[in-house]
Amino acid sequence: MDRIVSALGDSARWRIVELLAEQPRSVGELAELTGLRQPQTTKHLQTLARAEVVSVFPLGQRRVYALDPQPLRELGGRLRELAETAESHAGERDVIARYRAAIDAESLAAEHDRWAEGRRFVFDRTLAAAPEVVWRHWVDPDLLAAWWVPAPLRITECVLEPRPGGRAVLEYHDAEGHRYRSEGLVRAVSRHDRLVFELSVLDPTGAVMFTGHYTLTLAAAADGTDLRLELTIAETTVAAVSAIAGIETGWSRVLDNLADAVGVTH
Repeated sequence: MDRIVSALGDSARWRIVELLAEQPRSVGELAELTGLRQPQTTKHLQTLARAEVVSVFPLGQRRVYALDPQPLRELGGRLRELAETAESHAGERDVIARYRAAIDAESLAAEHDRWAEGRRFVFDRTLAAAPEVVWRHWVDPDLLAAWWVPAPLRITECVLEPRPGGRAVLEYHDAEGHRYRSEGLVRAVSRHDRLVFELSVLDPTGAVMFTGHYTLTLAAAADGTDLRLELTIAETTVAAVSAIAGIETGWSRVLDNLADAVGVTH
């Protein structure tokens, strides 16, 4: 398959294939119809023959080339599979599109520091696990690391120490090696019920881009646990545009991760 794709990736060879799809042709005919010199045409045909896209028939002094449709059928089938896969994951593309639109919208508003001061977000979920199980996924570093950032980001440090004054840290890297770090403190704790903490998102120099003040509330429900996460942002800087634009999408996705995690953990 790789050889076929490579062979068809040249515009001149693609034109030759189009001409051979109509009927078998000699090198001279193909050179005349494509405007190429005969040595160039021969070289392109040799590449197509190695990829088994065309066959050559020596007819006396003439060499006639014919297109083999089977490799093209196989390529077409593979392309259809890829298109169907892309369509089935269209939601992932939509997430990126919404994030890009959010960055554009926020950029118009971010004319000075504290431009988003006091903005509030609320996220609600009903999770299929008891409050103590959900609580453990917030305060156990290993369990927390399993859901706190969307794939393919990779956590290198995360902790929410469940005591007043405890550390709150989230650090992760992307596939390009960029580092993202947030630091803060836990302010209040009611075991299995309530966790209040703050996290300041830092820029690469360690300066605060904005601070998020979080209140996590867990309540027993018939189906498991009702979770509410409230977030108010402060100390916002102009540099925080992309981070703030991603809050809605980012927390929605990681809470979906949490729902999956507690659904299989006992």
